[in-house]
Amino acid sequence: MKKTDASAAATAIGMMAILLWSLMMGLVRLVSEAFGATLGPPLIYTCGAILLLIFHRPAPLKQAPLKYLLVGGGLVVFYESAISLSIGLAASSAQSVEISLVNYLWPTLMVLLAAAVSHRKHAVGYAVPGAIVATAGVIISVGGNSGLDWHAAAHNIASNPLPYALALAGAVAWAVYAVVTPSMANGYDGTSVFFPFVALALWIIHFVTDTGMTGGGSASTGGGAGDAGIRGIGAVMGNLIGQLTAASWIDWLIVVLTAASIAGGYACWGYGILHGSMETMAVASYATPLLSVAASAVLLHVSLSVPFWVGALLVVAGSIVNWLFQKR
Repeated sequence: MKKTDASAAATAIGMMAILLWSLMMGLVRLVSEAFGATLGPPLIYTCGAILLLIFHRPAPLKQAPLKYLLVGGGLVVFYESAISLSIGLAASSAQSVEISLVNYLWPTLMVLLAAAVSHRKHAVGYAVPGAIVATAGVIISVGGNSGLDWHAAAHNIASNPLPYALALAGAVAWAVYAVVTPSMANGYDGTSVFFPFVALALWIIHFVTDTGMTGGGSASTGGGAGDAGIRGIGAVMGNLIGQLTAASWIDWLIVVLTAASIAGGYACWGYGILHGSMETMAVASYATPLLSVAASAVLLHVSLSVPFWVGALLVVAGSIVNWLFQKR
């Protein structure tokens, strides 16, 4: 196979990640509804880590730069934890779709950050118009049928701010990861290395949260704290076993499908970056928000208003404008 043909094939594989990731938001929401906001994500990423270790085994760790493992791994763990929890903590299926749009500001943030560190003249100025368009799209989408009604948009966020904040922080983290870590990687793909740590972080969050909910606090009498702690751990484990055994085979199938869509997306994206055209993949990635919203609406049976679709299109348009100006 010629080099150009191999590059085109790798680019096509990389672009498959966009289709796989478009299913992520809706599927994660379904898993969270079946297993809970804090149990669903660790189940997904544990399954994803197993799938990656089977089908996408990492190169020996001695080949990986330590700085890349620490910085890249930390950003990936934070991003995946923040996004998974933001979807699980959404108050409704409709709100989970809104949160997905906040998360998918990362293409715009990525271009802005890339412009800031490029040291090219007027690079940031060229990137700002697209950022404004994309941000306006998020405001319109969050406002729903009210469009640019700031009071309605503020109410949507104020009523449940944590998932929105997590989604925005995750978008920033992913933009930093995309811009900063490639120069650290030295060609090493750490996807299969990072996933088990994401799963571990999510399991810790689940157990800490569940222990607090089951009342594993201290008692006022001597020896009571230890007994309460043991009872709390026992309650958590009993609750975990109960949730796992109560789940239907359909629930578990959705877990596997969700894990495959996320892990498979990362594997395809990593291969495309290493062997394909990053510029082509970057342009295609700007369609991810619209595809994600469409997939989420189908999976979650959500009826989206005209302003919402206009907002989704503006997010995509703003990202494309950013890329076009970056090429000038």
